[in-house]
Amino acid sequence: QVQLVESGGGLVQPGGSLRLSCRADGFILARYVVGWFRQAPGKEREGLACISRTGTFTNYTDSVKDRFTVSRDGAKMTVSLQMNSLKPEETGTYYCAAEIANLSTEHCRLENTGQDYWGKGTQVTVSS
Repeated sequence: QVQLVESGGGLVQPGGSLRLSCRADGFILARYVVGWFRQAPGKEREGLACISRTGTFTNYTDSVKDRFTVSRDGAKMTVSLQMNSLKPEETGTYYCAAEIANLSTEHCRLENTGQDYWGKGTQVTVSS
C-alpha cells in the first residue's frame, strides 16, 4: 500500500520538545520533496517546514524558525521534524506530505496544495 505514515505525536508541556517522523510505504521518499503541515482546531492547514530531495534546501514559516528543524535520515528513509519550545497554540494535527521532486533544482514550498501523498496525521497537544 502506498502511503505516508507520521509518528511521534503526543502530549507535551509548554516549552517542551517532540520529534515527529514521516515514513513512506510503497514508494521511495528520497525521490520526493517533503513538507510538514499543521491543522489547529478551527483553523486552516498551514505549512510549517519543508525539505528538498537531497536535504540541501529547507524552508520554514516564520513562526517556527529557530525552534523547528526538518531533516532527512537517509538510512531510515524518513523525514523528521524536531520541535522545540512548543507553545499551547501549536496544538493540532501534524501532517507530512510528499511531492515528486524536480531533479533540476533543489527547492521546496510550504503551500499545502498539489502534493502527491499525504499522511493521516499525528496529534500534538501542548498543555500543562
